[in-house]
Amino acid sequence: MRARLDDLPDTDVVLMTFTDPTNIAAYRQRHAVDLPVVIDAGRSSYRAFGLGRGSLARIWGFRAARRYAEIFRTDGLSGLRRPTDDTRQLGGDFVIDPNGALIYGFWGEGPDDRPSIDDIVAAVNEAPTR
Repeated sequence: MRARLDDLPDTDVVLMTFTDPTNIAAYRQRHAVDLPVVIDAGRSSYRAFGLGRGSLARIWGFRAARRYAEIFRTDGLSGLRRPTDDTRQLGGDFVIDPNGALIYGFWGEGPDDRPSIDDIVAAVNEAPTR
């Protein structure tokens, strides 16, 4: 993904999270984040973008159980960690033009629901103000 994002001229890619600022170093390492990170601990941006919370069934359903089983099989108990953040907070992916207008939005319906990198790159390349 990183190589594709580096091909976009004049584009800033930023990760926004609501994790506690004291956890950001561990967060960056755990998720292999090499992007600039903005912390919105109060989640005002999440609310402004209409990012709600997922249902318990969607967040902790079959997909989550299968993923935890994979982690356990690969890493044993050392791979499992107690969540430190709100696991029900839904995420999204957004492209905002230089004038502040939202030109692409993807509102996730669960923790594994994300657009393809191709969709994001296409949105940036098709932006009218580029």
